[in-house]
Amino acid sequence: MPWSAPFDEPIPLRGGGSLTTLQGAADHIMKLPANVQQQERWQIAVENLIKAAEIGGGWLMFARIGVMRALKGDRQGC
Repeated sequence: MPWSAPFDEPIPLRGGGSLTTLQGAADHIMKLPANVQQQERWQIAVENLIKAAEIGGGWLMFARIGVMRALKGDRQGC
């Protein structure tokens, strides 16, 4: 599956905007500080993004969920 593959629904960002593709989500994560990228929730999101790009299928849904959960953790101060 190409990195340009869109999610079924965009992932809204707290400051506005949204993540619409695997590449957009990966770019967003790469802009985070290194210590944040190393947090488990973001590592899981990255793993799922990579699997979605390599395998496709249901991994696209798992990638979306992983990114959403990681973002939710940021909002809760985890």
